[in-house]
Order: sequence, then structure tokens, then C-alpha cells
Amino acid sequence: MSMRVLITPSILAADFGHLQDEIESIESCADALQADVMDGHFVPNLSFGAPVIRSLKTRLPWDIHLMVQNPKDRIQEFLECGAKTITFHAEAVQKKADRSLLIKAIQAGGARAGIAVNPETPITAIEGVLDEVDMVLLMTVHPGFAGQEFCSEVLEKIRALHNAHPSLMIQVDGGINPQTALQCREAGATNLVAASAIFSAKDRSKAIASLRG
Repeated sequence: MSMRVLITPSILAADFGHLQDEIESIESCADALQADVMDGHFVPNLSFGAPVIRSLKTRLPWDIHLMVQNPKDRIQEFLECGAKTITFHAEAVQKKADRSLLIKAIQAGGARAGIAVNPETPITAIEGVLDEVDMVLLMTVHPGFAGQEFCSEVLEKIRALHNAHPSLMIQVDGGINPQTALQCREAGATNLVAASAIFSAKDRSKAIASLRG
């Protein structure tokens, strides 16, 4: 039986001047909300931190994507915000022992732990922790900017990961629209992150339904 595909809108493409209204516009049809946390080092951009997350009210679970160089220093602030998923980048934490400690710390704080890989990072780079994490995030764009072109080479990675670990949650982020969402679902993705495809749509529940398939 295939897993229901979850849709996680990223607030990176929302109107920052009206974030609370933007969140309310998708609350009834989305499964979670993603906040991309950028430090200006791991990726060139800067974005929001825990104070912004704390100021927003939502019934949806927060999914925190840490695009930062030192994720271990940032986990606690987001656990205190009530984050339900926290994902760090494999490229930022190279050693298996450090990754395992981070995964345990996130899970001990009551959240799901995810590990993210950039388009060029092979799945073999995270094999050592695949039985420890709750989710793998496969980036289909280079992290840090919304509105980029989808890297179709990542579809093979989704397929390989799904075949090797059929019950693992596979999240895909970057360039997701109805066409690429279908390709990702067919390859085995179970959680799709979309920013522009949702927040630039007039009818957001329809946009989310078209990604869910």
C-alpha cells in the first residue's frame, strides 16, 4: 500500500508582510509548514529564526529545514518553538558520529529528525544513518533561493532510495509544480515541499490538490 503524499508549503515564497494571513490561507489543505532557516554561510541568503516562528499561529506542524553550517547550535531554539520535524544537511555535518548525535538530540526533543542532501550529494553519503533518521530530504535545486529549475537527475536518487527503504519518508524540495510533483510521486517521494507553486496560486487549495495528485 502506498503512503499518502504529504504537501508541505514552504513559507519562503509567502508574502512576508502578511505571513499570518498567508499561513491561514493554506491551513485547511496542507499537512505541515516548512520554514527554511538560512545563516548566510551554508547558503548565501539569510532568512527567519525562531522568534518569527514563535510569533506565528498555526494548527499545522512546523517542519524546520536548517540550511546552516552548525545545526547543533540551532536545534534547541526550534524544539522550544514546538517544531515537529527538524532537518539538517549532510554537507554541514560530515561525520557519522556527529550525525547520529544530532538525530538523537532532535528525537529526544520530541521531533522527527531529517537529513537533507543537495542535488550533487550521492545517497551513499548518508547510508550510515538511514536506519536512524525519520526522513530524508532530497533537494531538487541548490538550496537557498526559491523559484529555481528542477534537477531531474534527482529522480533516480528518489527511486533508488525508495526501492532500498520503501517505508522511509522521502521529502523532495525545489522546483515542485504539478508536472514535477507527478514525477517525484512516481519515483517514490512521499512528502513534497513547494513554495512558489502554492503561494503564487490564486486558488491555493486547488494548487495543493494538484501537487498531491
